[in-house]
Amino acid sequence: MVDVPTGDGVADAYLVLPDGPGPHPGVLMYPDAFGPRPRLTEMADRIAERGYAVLVPNLLYRGGRAPQFDLSGLADPEERGRIFQKISPQIQGLTADSITRDTKAYLDFFHARSAVAPGPVAIVGYCMGGTNALRAIEAYPDRIAALASFHAGRLVTDRPDSPHRGIGKITGEAYFAHADNDQSMTPEQVRTLETALDAAGVAYRSEVYEGATHGFTMSDTAAYQEAGEQRHWMNLFDLLDRALPIPER
Repeated sequence: MVDVPTGDGVADAYLVLPDGPGPHPGVLMYPDAFGPRPRLTEMADRIAERGYAVLVPNLLYRGGRAPQFDLSGLADPEERGRIFQKISPQIQGLTADSITRDTKAYLDFFHARSAVAPGPVAIVGYCMGGTNALRAIEAYPDRIAALASFHAGRLVTDRPDSPHRGIGKITGEAYFAHADNDQSMTPEQVRTLETALDAAGVAYRSEVYEGATHGFTMSDTAAYQEAGEQRHWMNLFDLLDRALPIPER
């Protein structure tokens, strides 16, 4: 665990570096609403095993260090919902401006480490982390080379600062995985997102995972779907191998 200074305080984060000589290409991982926890460190470790340095910040650090709540009931659908309701005000308070400022702090912290390769990183986000990862690559297209977003919600809204409205700023490659049973990202919203990506000429793939619900990659929650999780790893590593390959030593 490391502490990342930001303009609004200190964000706690999990940092994992691969074995062997560096520097290593970097991957920012933006977690779901439940934040850094054993499941997220397990996922970050799996990415690091392929040769990437990974930083997993607590996006909701303004409310306290993670975990802010007892997460032992995440595998129960009703308890998961109750925990989410407790966290929801903090999620709503994470604005486009604040995630832009925070992302700069995470990138600066990451690149200050000699074990992290200079140049652009990739970003992967889950649920609300996917939404804010999209905001991040839009804010820093020169510093983030690729985006992988899994079961993100509210990528398309009626607000002037809706994430999909900034898609034209992306210069790298993007991958979007949507759950087909997700009220926060309906088929109509998926089509709107894809239309915006097409109009902007962004290199992307956008897929709907059949039988999956919002949060399907998270094996410690009631939303988990094994087939969706395995498919997510295949597509994530495919993107990383192409957009941010590990250099030969």
